[in-house]
Order: sequence, then structure tokens, then C-alpha cells
Amino acid sequence: MQNKLHPFMPAEWETHERTFISWPVKDSLVWPENYQEVCVGYANVAKAIAEFEPITVIVNEDTKELAASLCGDKVELLTIPHNDAWFRDNGPTFVWDENKQLSAINWKFNAWGEKYTPYHLDDEVAPKLLDFLNIARIDSSIVLEGGSIHVDGEGTLLTTEECLLNPNRNPHLTREEIEQEVKSKLNVSTIIWLKRGLSGDETDGHVDNVACFAAPGKVIIQVCNDPTDPNYEITRENLDILRNATDAKGRKLEIIEIPQAPVRMYRDERLTLSYINFYFVNNGIILPVFGGEAIETDKQAEMILQKVFPERKIVPVDGMPLIKEGGNVHCITQQMPKGIR
Repeated sequence: MQNKLHPFMPAEWETHERTFISWPVKDSLVWPENYQEVCVGYANVAKAIAEFEPITVIVNEDTKELAASLCGDKVELLTIPHNDAWFRDNGPTFVWDENKQLSAINWKFNAWGEKYTPYHLDDEVAPKLLDFLNIARIDSSIVLEGGSIHVDGEGTLLTTEECLLNPNRNPHLTREEIEQEVKSKLNVSTIIWLKRGLSGDETDGHVDNVACFAAPGKVIIQVCNDPTDPNYEITRENLDILRNATDAKGRKLEIIEIPQAPVRMYRDERLTLSYINFYFVNNGIILPVFGGEAIETDKQAEMILQKVFPERKIVPVDGMPLIKEGGNVHCITQQMPKGIR
């Protein structure tokens, strides 16, 4: 069971003090010629979040003016040098104790198994932000991205074997050693290991494209109903694991399914279109949608989430500028829960 005397990672739906994102860096883009489109996409997400809660955009000195012009007055800017703009993955993981006293985990970051270089500035952002916020830092010994984990706030964590056990992350550690470090740092007692992430995901299968908690004991998963699609087998396997899983409180899971969008290619690469990559904000949800042939599944995703979260406003945003670069709304955001500093 979870030890409430030690810091633990609260669920994403807990009240936020603010959200952090980092601003795109042209040199790090897969398609640098799309830089303006990507920046507009980030700004639209930032402005949508700003309608619900404070948001800080972390900028490089040379992009401050552009970010300010696109994001507007409701968005705060903070200059911290960085290489790339996926703050879910290299940002700190905020935790709190039973009195909601905040601290944060500083994981090691190696750009998804050293897929991109340089990444040294991204590995330094979390400590610099925590120093700025004057929040206690807890250093971890392992490489871990925030997009590879999701918690229910009551002792249960979702992840995938494909990512967390990938030899390009922590090749010197066994599964048991990785599990022990995650359990220790986040104060969880049960890890539900899904197998693989979605087809085309260059992060090696981040769980935040696959499934997430909607509440303790309740999981949303994206499913594929086309047997010719690689995601059919992947999502069926993960569904079976969830159906047979028990959480930290001994509960069987209620499972809500969201149909995936139609397959979409960009420059001969499959895009990982995921409605699970939404982001909780105070009283709302920011949902990536994809338009075109996905209009029907966009509507389905919005309706399903509205039914699951009747008290929250569902705000669709165009996810295409972000997913062309490999991620989406959840990938670029990091929540800071409203606690005591």
C-alpha cells in the first residue's frame, strides 16, 4: 500500500497551481521548415490552458519575442536554455506528501535513448526550474520520461515494457531494479505493465498515447478495430492485461475504450494519432483532434470524454502541428499541483 508519510505523485486531475511547457527550438525539429506552424500549435495549446489555470512557457532567449507575440498576455514566460520542447519528458515530476508539501523528482534524461543530440540542456532544465521555484529536488538514478508513466494517485502506476525496459534507457539495470526505483521515488506499490505502445511512436511506446487513469479504478484506453493494423494486436494485448489487472487497492479496473483515428501518414511516416494524449486542466480537458478523415473519431473522443468527465469542459485543439513532430498535448505539458512550497 501507499505510504502517505512519504511524498507521492498525485493524479493529474488534482488541482494545479500552474502548467509548464517549453517553447519549440527550430534546430531540434524533425521538419524545421514547419517551425512557424509548430509554434502556432504550441501557442494555441498554451492559450487554451490559460483559460483554466496559470501557465508558464519556458523559452530560450532568442525565441522570447516570438513566444510572447503568439501566446499573448495570459501566458507567462521564463527563460531557461533548452534543446527541445517536450516538457512532459524532461521536466520535473512534482510530488507531495499527505500535507501537500511539494517536492519534485529530477529524473535523468537522454533524449529517448539518445535519438537526438544535443540534449544536455534538456537534462538541466528540471533542476534549474526547481531552483527558480525554490522547491526541494529529489534526484533519481534512472533515465525516465514523464510520458512513460501515469498514476492514479492511490498507489497504482501504468507503464509499458517497451519503453521503461528498453535497453536504450537503463541498460545496466534489471526490471526489478527499475521497478524498485520507480516505486520508491513515486511512492506507488503496484505497477501495471502494458506490453507495447502504438505503432509509429518514436518514444518507444510511451503510455500517454496508450492508456491513462480517468479516476482511481478507471482506465481509458485507445483501441484499434482493424485487424490489418499493427495497433489491433497491440491494443488487444494491452486490453487483456488491463482486464486481468488489479490496482493497489485490490480493485478490478473499469475500462473505457476510445476508437483510434484513421491511419494518417506524413512524408511516408505513420503519425501516432492518440486521443489519450489529452491533458487535465483545472475544470477542463485539452483534447488533441486531427480533422480530415478523423472528424468522426474526433467527435467520438470528445463525446466519450464528456461522458466520463461531465463536470469538465472538453476543449478540442488542433493536434496536427504537434504530432508531425512526434507528440501532442500531453507530451508538451507538465502539471504543478497546488500544494505548499
